[in-house]
Amino acid sequence: MGFLKPKMPALPPPPPPPEPPSTELSPEEKERIKKEQDAIRRRRKGRRETILTGPLGVQETEQDALDTLLGK
Repeated sequence: MGFLKPKMPALPPPPPPPEPPSTELSPEEKERIKKEQDAIRRRRKGRRETILTGPLGVQETEQDALDTLLGK
């Protein structure tokens, strides 16, 4: 019964794989990345400075606890 089933046409060859992206960054791109990382580092440092507790609890001395904003 092979004459009732048409033969499949040959498939075309697959397209060539795309070129891998370049791993080299332009100087402008390197500068932009450095600025972004510096900004992130500055924001992270600023937030860390406002935290008054650590893994052991409040990290202030007894003298700091007695001082007030109005006078010492």
